[in-house]
Amino acid sequence: MLQRLGWVVGLNHKNKRLLSEDQPPKPKSMLNDVVHEVAIYIHRFHNLDLFEQGWYRIKITMRWEDGEDSYPAIPARVVQYEAPDVAADNIYRVWMIDDTDNSFSTPPFRIRYTRQDVFLSIMISFYLSFGGYEGKSSAVILKFELMHSPTSEIGPELQNSLDSCFASVHEYRIPPKALLGLHSYCPVYFDSFHAVLVDASFHISLRTGYSRPQLKVPSDSWDSGSTYGEEDNVGSNKVVLLKALLSARDILLEDLRRISKGIDQAIDLTGITFKPDVTKSFHSSSPSLQLPDSPPVSVEKYAYLVNCLILTAESLQPLSWDDMLNSFQSVGSQLLYLWNTFLKFHRENTTKVIEFLRNSWANDRRTECSIWMVCSKVEMPHQYISNRVEGTSLYRGLRGRSSSTRRSIDDPVQTAIMRAELQRRGIAQMKINNRSLQDMHIFEDTLRAPIVIVEHLENMYRCSSVNSYFSPLEEKGRYVMENGFRAINKLSGGSLLQNGRVLRLVVFVHGFQGHHLDLRLIRNQWLLIDPKIQFLMSESNEDKTSEDFREMGFRLAQEVISFLKRKTDKASRNGTLKDIKLSFVGHSIGNLIIRSALADRIMEPYLKYLYTYVSISGPHLGYMYSSNTIFNSGMWLWKKIKGPQCIHQLTFTDDLDLENTFIYHLSKKNTMENFRNVILLSSPQDGYVPYHSARIELCPAASLDFSKQGKVFLKMLNNCLDQLRTHSDHRVIMRCDVNFETSSHGRSLNTLLGRAAHIEFLECDIFVKFIMWSFPELFI
Repeated sequence: MLQRLGWVVGLNHKNKRLLSEDQPPKPKSMLNDVVHEVAIYIHRFHNLDLFEQGWYRIKITMRWEDGEDSYPAIPARVVQYEAPDVAADNIYRVWMIDDTDNSFSTPPFRIRYTRQDVFLSIMISFYLSFGGYEGKSSAVILKFELMHSPTSEIGPELQNSLDSCFASVHEYRIPPKALLGLHSYCPVYFDSFHAVLVDASFHISLRTGYSRPQLKVPSDSWDSGSTYGEEDNVGSNKVVLLKALLSARDILLEDLRRISKGIDQAIDLTGITFKPDVTKSFHSSSPSLQLPDSPPVSVEKYAYLVNCLILTAESLQPLSWDDMLNSFQSVGSQLLYLWNTFLKFHRENTTKVIEFLRNSWANDRRTECSIWMVCSKVEMPHQYISNRVEGTSLYRGLRGRSSSTRRSIDDPVQTAIMRAELQRRGIAQMKINNRSLQDMHIFEDTLRAPIVIVEHLENMYRCSSVNSYFSPLEEKGRYVMENGFRAINKLSGGSLLQNGRVLRLVVFVHGFQGHHLDLRLIRNQWLLIDPKIQFLMSESNEDKTSEDFREMGFRLAQEVISFLKRKTDKASRNGTLKDIKLSFVGHSIGNLIIRSALADRIMEPYLKYLYTYVSISGPHLGYMYSSNTIFNSGMWLWKKIKGPQCIHQLTFTDDLDLENTFIYHLSKKNTMENFRNVILLSSPQDGYVPYHSARIELCPAASLDFSKQGKVFLKMLNNCLDQLRTHSDHRVIMRCDVNFETSSHGRSLNTLLGRAAHIEFLECDIFVKFIMWSFPELFI
């Protein structure tokens, strides 16, 4: 195995060429010396949720997507732009280049605890043959591999151990459009069992000055005696090459200005002026072009002149070898100067550049997610009432206006599945070739990603002060809004000040017979959105989820209060507190446990801090009108054999009078009213929780039921809707339908029962990315 080793603080003599500044190449060699230079800055390795301690390192390779390996991506230079800020025994300061697979490996580093940061601060630059010149239109795959070794050894033993211990992989696709120029944040998140975040940035541009063997193009194709008119194919290649260099130059120049403006740091481009000698031969044949003979021109003027030259070459004039060579040399020199200027600028402003690129990346994700998301606004009904004459339930004051009315007649489950299927058909016909990095966790098979249908619930009366729909403030809602902020200072004893920090706390509650780490994927994505959150993975009801919901809610309330006091005391010791934002995430019956805890009187002083509530397939209306006959039969048999109290409460058999059942009484408690944001996640494929129960909406069976059960259901539904009704122009209420691609599951018992989709909420985090990337303000 051929390997090259280098120290992060210096290189041996064999690798000095990798760190030297590139000089403009000689004119006669430039036509064969065009490459894409890909610079990858690896800034920080952040351990979110690695399960094993030990030594880790990151291995990076690049390849053509179509499998072409005649011109591989070659590691070209390595730069340590900052000294690693880690203990001496936590990093082995040797990086490696392997010439057998043209890979680069970072120095090994030791991971000992969660939320640990390792600042690698290293840049690796790859050279990739110019795709346009070789006739390629293929994309490039950028591959990150996580290598792990549990050994405690340092030295050659560690290197050998890491070579053979592959842990995980994350790939990005670089579309053909991006190969001419791209500057992007590049977060690397491996998988659920190796949850880490590698903060990296990616930069690519065309450049000249790299000699490589000419394998595919005949040696006489660029013969100095040929002209544009003599060989059309050769002339066309020349023009394509010059156009690519000019496009790369324009992109790089624009990105330099954009980044410079974004970080409010000036960049010096005064040195980039050239004499347009290459245009002299066109004066006589193109009288419309008045070109100066000798004074240097600016970069904008020079771009205009060379573009004119190429247009002339394509349409009117024969172009000699010398003219093309001089044009090539001038544009290449200009591009090389800009590229080296950018690399220097990046090294001098690394932190600001990364922050700017990260913010740009976050904004661009909203557009990317729109491929798999369908967003709409739905008017929230004022109230459901029973209408025996028409035989259906209608919205008071909203008769015939909302599309949601049709759900009382049509099957809402089939409607949701059909909407998702239509979206998938549209995706199947898309050709995605934008100029941005594509995460292969999502883009490897675009049809496998879940479809998310988002409905923003808005009240039916238009408020004159904002461009949205809200109902008039009721007395109860007005009291909450006007007196809530006074109560904050009163109950907190004045500890929340205007000029202090905001403490953000998130509580995750598992479902029936669940584990406290069930929601770790959603927790990890939330941490990526907001690394400063403090989280609680609730354990108080682990192995106790068959008991009464009131008891489980009381235990959770105690656990949350203890967590709150511990975190607020610590935050107060470190400075003043401006505010507290308390959010909850629940899965399945964990949502009823959350609401039971919030209904307990010991939680009353803390309700003012409630911020975001994410309900994942929560049976808020119980199992009344459940349409899954197989599941219902199993539930009935289970109650007969074991009779767990929570199952009786879910099926309204905990009392003979429906109005004395637990879930009915819970609906009358204001458990959701104080949340600033409420997100109800459901799936039409989930057979474990009734679709209407997870969405808190009317179902066809209830709309046609005129018995006492139907009346009780409507009262319970109206009670919950009263809590969701918007009393503020800043409150957000959303229903999110998640349609998973479950063809890989086959026709198994889990699929027939609907369990596959119910568990997919815990095992798939792509839908969470879509929601959090599209609505980050709800999670910060």
